[in-house]
Amino acid sequence: MLSTQAVFNHRRRTGFVCAVRSTLQLGALMVALTHAGSAMSQPTNDPDLDVITLDEIEPADDSTNNISETESTRPLPIEEVRLFAEALEAIRTAYVSDIDDKTLIDYAIRGMLAGLDPHSAYLSADDYDNLQESTEGEFGGLGIEIGEEDGYIKVITPVDDTPAARAGVMPGDLIVEINGRPVREMLINDAVELLRGEPGSDVDITLMRDTESEPIDITLTREVISASSVRHRMLEPGYAYIRIAQFRTNTGPEVVKALEDLRASNDTLNGLVLDLRNNPGGVLQASVQVVDAFISGGQIVYTEGRFDDSDGNFYATADDPSQGIPLVVLINTGSASAAEIVAGALQDQGRAVIMGTRSFGKGSVQSVLPLNNERALKLTTSLYFTPSGRSIQAQGIEPDIVVDEALVTRRMPRRGIYSERDLEGHLPGTDESEAESDTPRPVTSSEQIVVSDYQLNEALTLLKGWHIMESGRQRRQNDE
Repeated sequence: MLSTQAVFNHRRRTGFVCAVRSTLQLGALMVALTHAGSAMSQPTNDPDLDVITLDEIEPADDSTNNISETESTRPLPIEEVRLFAEALEAIRTAYVSDIDDKTLIDYAIRGMLAGLDPHSAYLSADDYDNLQESTEGEFGGLGIEIGEEDGYIKVITPVDDTPAARAGVMPGDLIVEINGRPVREMLINDAVELLRGEPGSDVDITLMRDTESEPIDITLTREVISASSVRHRMLEPGYAYIRIAQFRTNTGPEVVKALEDLRASNDTLNGLVLDLRNNPGGVLQASVQVVDAFISGGQIVYTEGRFDDSDGNFYATADDPSQGIPLVVLINTGSASAAEIVAGALQDQGRAVIMGTRSFGKGSVQSVLPLNNERALKLTTSLYFTPSGRSIQAQGIEPDIVVDEALVTRRMPRRGIYSERDLEGHLPGTDESEAESDTPRPVTSSEQIVVSDYQLNEALTLLKGWHIMESGRQRRQNDE
């Protein structure tokens, strides 16, 4: 049960990193005391982050940690530093129980970052290990992406084919108790530790859901989560489906492999649905690779930050594994970060029809800046933009065709409704005897799709209409 982050290596100028490190190490003294309390409810890992790991940077020389010797840094405000020192000493001497200095400084750093934006955070050694596990795709727990909302632990989305998904945990559920312990104002990492455990052991959670008047009690059995980020199947003969649950380091090659498998097992592919709903994001490079699997050129995404080295551009290669297959991309409010990069790029390139509801709107990139003692800061350093220059931050991707989530009940045929072929003595059609036998049977029945997934049904209907129009146009060209 971890958040997904995007990790890709990006070298910064050593001078910039030294300056940042110096400011971060001494800047903790500038935090207001009120921030330290608010840090108790702030997540240290977010489900929708694009993180740049600066692990290629050489360790800074000790002399660069001196603010006065670093020309690119600003001097510390003495009055604010003095204020912090006074507050620290007051807590050390007057608080009801003794708290060691290390803990107080940790709280201060967390509070300082909590005041910046929802995605900047302080990473302990365990947090950093969790980040690596989530991007590599194997971790222990229940299989849910979580965040924080109003002091509660919120389910962003359950990961496909995990204990949480099988038990019916839904996006938007609030976890209010874990093993009978209230989670109000609990640090998200503390909640993670409670939800984790030995594979095969049970954990009791209590959920609150908007559509339910009473809390929901669920007992889940922990598993080693090794969830595949990509699944594929046929919806009907000629119409394929690829689902990306989250973007991990191997997601791009998995999508290419799925396209190869679909083509190898089917004579003709008339259309494809790419499902990015409730995908909280993940590895930025993986999103670039997924877009590259569907286009043969052009820009995919670019980033802009405060420093020149924060800027980056990503372009597609000439190869197109999808071979131009008609494409519909499904998104919703749970589609964030890397998922929005894919939807925005394919939309701007005119490669796909985007269908569903407006996406989450997370368009910032976080950098991991290492500190001493195996700790790090996850700091927002840039924003990313679609090829046309649109910023996704707080805006999201607006679908080309808005289709709300809904359940549909199909009306059964009424008795007493007849057609020409039901009339006694009707003139036979030229191919009446073959009408039923030649009709392909869908792998997933239309009834099942309509009732369980209205948005997917609309995507399939659009692809069918697309194919009909293209087939008719091709016939006319051949006749001419």
